[in-house]
Amino acid sequence: MASPLHSIRLPLDGDLLLMQNGSMLRKVKSRSWKKQRYFRLQDDGMTVWYARQAGGRTKPSFSISDVETVREGHESELLRSLADEIPLEHGFTVVFHGRRPNLDLVAGSIEEAQSWVQGLRHLLEIITSMDQQEKMDQWLSDWFQQGDKDQDGRMSFREVQRLLRLMNVDMDPEHALQLFQAADKSESGMLEGEEFVEFYRALTQRSEILELFEILSGDGQKLTLLEFADFLREEQKEGDQASDLALELIARYEPSDSAKLRHVLTIDGFLAYLCSRDGDIFSPACRPVYQDMSYPLNHYFIHSSHNTYLLGDQLRGQSSVEGYIRALKRGCRCVEVDVWDGPSGEPIVYHGHTLTSRIPFQDVVATIAQYAFQTSDFPVIVSLENHCSWEQQEVIAQHLTEILGERLLNTTLDGLLPTQLPSPEELRGKILLKGKKMGTLEEELGEAPGDSEELEEPEEEEEPEPELEPDVLDFDETARNEDKRKKKVGLEKSKTTLCPALSALVVYLKSVPFRSFAHSKAHYRLYETSSFSEAKARRLVKEAGNEFVQHNAWQLSRVYPSGLRTDSSNYSPQELWNAGCQMVALNIQTAGLEMDLCDGLFGQNGGCGYVLKPAFLCDPQSSFHPERPPSPTLTLLIQVISGQQLPKVANSKEGSIVDPLVRVEIYGVPGDTARQETSYVENNGFNPYWGQTLQFRVRVPELALLRFVVEDYDRASRNDFVGQYTVPWTCVQQGYRHIHLLSKDGTSLHPASIFVHIQMREELGEDGD
Repeated sequence: MASPLHSIRLPLDGDLLLMQNGSMLRKVKSRSWKKQRYFRLQDDGMTVWYARQAGGRTKPSFSISDVETVREGHESELLRSLADEIPLEHGFTVVFHGRRPNLDLVAGSIEEAQSWVQGLRHLLEIITSMDQQEKMDQWLSDWFQQGDKDQDGRMSFREVQRLLRLMNVDMDPEHALQLFQAADKSESGMLEGEEFVEFYRALTQRSEILELFEILSGDGQKLTLLEFADFLREEQKEGDQASDLALELIARYEPSDSAKLRHVLTIDGFLAYLCSRDGDIFSPACRPVYQDMSYPLNHYFIHSSHNTYLLGDQLRGQSSVEGYIRALKRGCRCVEVDVWDGPSGEPIVYHGHTLTSRIPFQDVVATIAQYAFQTSDFPVIVSLENHCSWEQQEVIAQHLTEILGERLLNTTLDGLLPTQLPSPEELRGKILLKGKKMGTLEEELGEAPGDSEELEEPEEEEEPEPELEPDVLDFDETARNEDKRKKKVGLEKSKTTLCPALSALVVYLKSVPFRSFAHSKAHYRLYETSSFSEAKARRLVKEAGNEFVQHNAWQLSRVYPSGLRTDSSNYSPQELWNAGCQMVALNIQTAGLEMDLCDGLFGQNGGCGYVLKPAFLCDPQSSFHPERPPSPTLTLLIQVISGQQLPKVANSKEGSIVDPLVRVEIYGVPGDTARQETSYVENNGFNPYWGQTLQFRVRVPELALLRFVVEDYDRASRNDFVGQYTVPWTCVQQGYRHIHLLSKDGTSLHPASIFVHIQMREELGEDGD
């Protein structure tokens, strides 16, 4: 029996009816792995389950809320490679949020495939149009389904006790029974739909918010317009707009029509506001493109990817156009292409001299053309690692020109020699090639050539790296082989001549080797850019931090991971951002702290892939040294109050309940980087209360990122990750705020959150001024 709660109301639709009846579909993982499976949309309209055969034991396959998009067969890289044995029009691909692999399926007919494609897309439209209340209703419906073990549409007390443990609640059985009986209005000994909702409401009473509401309210029943405006001004630091904002927020979040008419806020409206985007730690003002995009490119941090084609490790991983799709759709604006001579005169992309798979360069360019501007219309930089013969370089130039068309920038914007790099605004909708170039722009444009120094160089990504710091990775046989591979590539590169047709496509981003800051200043031009291994860049930050800052104020720099990171692990981008390095390239296929920082920084400004650097990183005469920051200027006080609906740790036992703690981490200049944590709350992931205040002193807030991490405390071993959220200091809202947690993969853990109070105070000088 279906859940009586407010699950998705499925329209009378033939496609959805077919999905609910179920279909035998072929699940395809490779040419050698293709198996029949029975897939069926459940009655809740939210989940798809599968079995080996119709009527067999079913298991959950995916939730509609996990799906990002649905592609047809001809759009699938895997299915296209099997076109000789699978009709493409019978196939479709389910693409998930985050890093979960795609699900490729093949139906028995074109009509059946189209029903699944259209049905899934219809369900996605329904989900994306849901408001917060509808999402919460759906979340409750999902829990009801899990708790209702015999699927009779009702829950006994025994089922409720089991559900509480699934929901991370360790409750005294007597108290649980009291709540159960109070909700059981029919006195049937069972909870049905609305009774379960009442039980949940009793379970989730927010006593800490009720207490705050009663302090703010004169009569304990409501907040008047004046009381709410005072709260917004004094606690939430909304400033002069507080009175107008109070009216807006009451209209937006107060559920009672009569309260709206009287311009007052009830406890339900107050809670709705605190849990909303307006009550979020991340300032709504930072969500759209809010920064000035008319400065030169070198004034921005640029979201950058390393070896973008790889989905796994650097030695045996799969190369796929999916890497470019994922990177571009998450706002990445600099992607990398390693291109080599391929069969039949067609260049291929892979990590040379390794066992990584190979994909046609033509497919990579077509994918970039299709996805470059779906998320952001600001410029895309293609960092080309060219290992090809003269003949195949001509093919590269031809594909770039023909496939990208007018989007490919092949001359300066105004036909004149630039006095500064163009801005992201001027380059909207353009794709720029970064790579080696013969001669200079001055010569191309008929200007006086000046003092030109042409240098024969190994491709910048192909330097051997003996200097990796010992705390980064252990040296092993794999690493030594990688070093030999790089030296071999370097020898091959020195024998390759650059093709003029390809050289001409490089305009503002000519790759040049780095010798020293003094050498760059004396010999290089503003349209020339150098790349640095992570070890070299880190060493320069420590030894010549101010010179590095000044260098990055007039020229673009790219930093890439060590070749010893064969597992596609990442380095911390923060210390390179501290020096103003614009393109700090990461292995974005690898989740973890480093990608949390990257997602945190680039989550602002509309997720457009460009973030304006602080002014002191854009001044060629800057005195800023990232390793010698000034004295603290701000004190940050964070009261970690409570948590809500924290998820269970992945792969934990059904009966286990988390012991959550919250760690607050600051990443920035060395003096600002710090971490503190609360104590843990035993056996309560549902509504833990901490009420603890953490204090930090900050020197350079413009470069700081705050990361909130929830972990499950473990006495015997390492704590388990529960969720995290990372936000730039400049986007933090003060006052009482909710922090909505993300998974390790960066996807939403709705409705999991933590409730905090944030206060920033300016440090006083010694004279008290």
